[in-house]
Amino acid sequence: MTPAPFTYCPVCATALAPRSEVEDGGAKTRLRCPACQFTHWNNPTPVLAAIVEMPDGRVLLARNAAWTNRMFALITGFMEAGETPEAGIAREVAEETGLTVTSLSLVGVHDFQRMNQVVITYHARCEGTVVLSPELAEYKMFAPANIRCWRAGTGLALADWLRSQGYTPQFIESV
Repeated sequence: MTPAPFTYCPVCATALAPRSEVEDGGAKTRLRCPACQFTHWNNPTPVLAAIVEMPDGRVLLARNAAWTNRMFALITGFMEAGETPEAGIAREVAEETGLTVTSLSLVGVHDFQRMNQVVITYHARCEGTVVLSPELAEYKMFAPANIRCWRAGTGLALADWLRSQGYTPQFIESV
């Protein structure tokens, strides 16, 4: 399920209504304002993710403080205006874990339909002492061979990275 779109126009506060129009790629139905013609595009949001590898080869996975389950995942966050994806993920890693990124390499780009996001994932070699932000409840360190992936978004990127390191990814059947 994708996040709920706008209900009212952010320009004039009129209720938005679905309207079909022919665009470059053919007919598209989008929420549009009948009063001022504002269009809610509802395009995916770019999200940055890091597979944080420590000098000893273990990978840090963390649990978000807002999550009710015991799921551990990659470090993620949103790009700020005016920063590159590389600078953004280095900032997110530092903010959320206190670690310093020493090198980055792109793992891949994956869609995460449920959240209407496009996830840009990096392998981040890091050093330092872990100090979690209040956003994260806890972390665990995993040997790559012991990591279990999930079948969406960052879990697919993690599986791709494991394959590139010579491991066969193991998957959790439900999240």
